[in-house]
Amino acid sequence: MYTLEHNKNNIAVTLLVEDNIADQQLTVRAFKKGKINTNLQIVNDGQEAMDYLLGVGKYSNQEEYPWPDLILLDINMPKKDGKQVLKEIRQHPDLKTIPVVMLTTSDQENDVLDSYKFGANSYITKPVRINDFIDVVNKLEEFWFTLSLLPPKKQK
Repeated sequence: MYTLEHNKNNIAVTLLVEDNIADQQLTVRAFKKGKINTNLQIVNDGQEAMDYLLGVGKYSNQEEYPWPDLILLDINMPKKDGKQVLKEIRQHPDLKTIPVVMLTTSDQENDVLDSYKFGANSYITKPVRINDFIDVVNKLEEFWFTLSLLPPKKQK
């Protein structure tokens, strides 16, 4: 678990669900370069994501693990893959309104179709070049936290 910055009042909270350490570090770097003050929470697999979202076990402290405004979800992960996590999020009455962006290396048509079918708000293929990846994350951050009106936060 990595936290870029602890939550303070109106700071946007993003939950990154990503098992690849290099991609985690790259995302942290991109958020640090962003213009928006963001609390980036990171979990390493799909099961950990659901534990975080449901406030189970070590994730029960909402001060330390706040409700996310946005979820960035990888597809290929151990324990539970991103599609399974997405299905569970969309079936849960308290979680289903949280925007979920699939952020993955997969450009397979079935992954794209399944993700939208299961309720993804967006599907983005991770660029290979570092600067392109940082640019994508900055645009994502700007869209979701500047242009979009997000649903009100619930309490865990």
